[in-house]
Amino acid sequence: MSSTHPSESGPRFGFGKNWQNFLHLLTEERIVAAENSLKSMLHLASLKGKSFLDIGSGSGLFSLAAYRLGARVLSFDYDRNSVTATESLRERFFLPGKGEWRVEKGSVLDGDYVRSLGNFDVVYSWGALHHTGSQWEAITNAAGAVKPSGMLYIALYNKQGWRSTFWAFIKKAYNANALGRHAMTILFVPPISLFQAARSLALTGNPLKHFIGHKERGMSPFHDVMDWIGGYPFEVSSPKEVFDFLKTKGFTLEGLATTNGHGNNEFLFHKNGNSGA
Repeated sequence: MSSTHPSESGPRFGFGKNWQNFLHLLTEERIVAAENSLKSMLHLASLKGKSFLDIGSGSGLFSLAAYRLGARVLSFDYDRNSVTATESLRERFFLPGKGEWRVEKGSVLDGDYVRSLGNFDVVYSWGALHHTGSQWEAITNAAGAVKPSGMLYIALYNKQGWRSTFWAFIKKAYNANALGRHAMTILFVPPISLFQAARSLALTGNPLKHFIGHKERGMSPFHDVMDWIGGYPFEVSSPKEVFDFLKTKGFTLEGLATTNGHGNNEFLFHKNGNSGA
């Protein structure tokens, strides 16, 4: 069990409650989409025989995907409701005698805790490290959990100058109190939804297409919007900053998917065989 880090005090978004609500929408189709996404991200057809650490497991969907792909999985999250969400998936899908899947409450900012977990073939953290309040420390600790010759897959919010400053203000206001939460929801959910509907109409001829089914990773458009508006703490980085930072820790960039606007830049790093990061 990890202790509270100074960066974890102050207003925080209820990520776990959002992901518990998402689980009501979970279908086999979404799980398969998550599995396919994970295989594509890691350039692997299977995770059989590999250890997999899910940092900031959230809903637990990608822990489940890794488990079904054959990995020995360890999931942890700082948010108690996220831990509960991941545990509920484990209870639902875990098969006795078929692999390992542990779920714990812990903080990636607690270096002693992360070191106590050991090292893993794959360390995965999608959209979590930038919500810790100390992103670079979180990346350092995550990198330290990768085995030599192992992989680090992280997704981090893109740096956009004044736009990032603006959204940091909105997110902080959302989490300040009930009034801020309701005001930011009313101000931003309708216009974002209208924009998405218009974009869907232009691309597919159906304004509801974006909201029906699931996104490529199996996630829910609505829950992603709420995560975006409320997601605080909030930090951003450029691809070059992340590349340069992890290069000094003995990592080589193997895959990169960038965004020109809001959202995550995705990185796949390989840890050099003799690195002690």
